[in-house]
Amino acid sequence: MPGAATVNSRKRDMPTADTTNPSTTQARALIQDGFLWDAQDAYLFDIDGTLLRSRDRIHFNSFASSVREVTGIEISLSGVVLHGGTDTAILREAFELAGVPSEAWEHQVEAILDVMRQTVSARRGEMDLWTMPGVAETLAHLAGRGALLGLATGNLESIGWLKVEEVGLRKWFRFGGFSDRFAVRSEMIADAAAQARELLLSHPSHTARRMGHPDSSIEIANASICVVGDTPRDIEAARVNGLPVIAVATGNYSFDELAALKPEVCASSLADLLAETSVVGP
Repeated sequence: MPGAATVNSRKRDMPTADTTNPSTTQARALIQDGFLWDAQDAYLFDIDGTLLRSRDRIHFNSFASSVREVTGIEISLSGVVLHGGTDTAILREAFELAGVPSEAWEHQVEAILDVMRQTVSARRGEMDLWTMPGVAETLAHLAGRGALLGLATGNLESIGWLKVEEVGLRKWFRFGGFSDRFAVRSEMIADAAAQARELLLSHPSHTARRMGHPDSSIEIANASICVVGDTPRDIEAARVNGLPVIAVATGNYSFDELAALKPEVCASSLADLLAETSVVGP
């Protein structure tokens, strides 16, 4: 990797450039002492609220329309906690809130999810997405330091990749964890982390370090993998897996709400986190 980065762990209060998130009014970054946020081996990025946000309701509306098309049942996402949820868990909770017995829909879950994928794909040209402040710069910074970048999102796989493609971020990510097979977020994170460790075995930037150890499997097993997300559920899922987390207040939770959960890093945005980082020579 390039020269080590030094980070300022104090909190800065200043006007922020992020006018898309009303809850973010100050540029703030808190970093736990000793944690090198940009020196991890791999990063698992959430999508919605972390990398990007949406002004349309195409993905949101696809839940009810797909259920209606496949089963004829009417559901609503009203009352469902969406932020930090997985598509598969959101679907289950919507059925439960509607009082629909599991035997009436569980056998049709795959058909419902497939219609959701098709619906969102067919309307991708109508999607209105924008990236969060500092995302592209942060991805470039981490990739330049030799980190492996992946996704860890509650989206279904095809929908998640579609979103990052639409905002021009696809080139940064080599793998991803998605909700197609995992309703529980911590299990999805575990899967993404396992993928990261497998890829680290052959990742060119890690060759030199592996050569210094007689058993590369030991080093990879201890690889530093960091979760990046914008909700308490991201923090909780990282903790379940024993992983550090960077929390950014670019979604629906404030800086103070996230900081109270004591993530390794809490920032008002990735742009503000980068502003706290200065790269020194090797």
